Amino acid sequence: MALTVDIVGPDGVRWSGQATFVTAPTVEGSIGLYPAHEPIMSVLKAGNVTVDDLEGKRSVLAIGGGFLSFDEDTVTVIADPQDEHGA
Repeated sequence: MALTVDIVGPDGVRWSGQATFVTAPTVEGSIGLYPAHEPIMSVLKAGNVTVDDLEGKRSVLAIGGGFLSFDEDTVTVIADPQDEHGA
């Protein structure tokens, strides 16, 4: 099983594809998502979203906040840009 992941920001698509695992910094703490995770919607805080793709490569994307939706093995992240201080 795999996750379908789309991470988008104001400048367009930042990452899109299939993955085995995703982590994101929510306002309630870090969350890790594997296939078959229960559906969730969450507000994200500034930090890094990590994506492990099907080949085992890890991508780390810095965000300034945003929203995350997970349902039926589909992860959608609407990311705010980082501010000028890197947060």
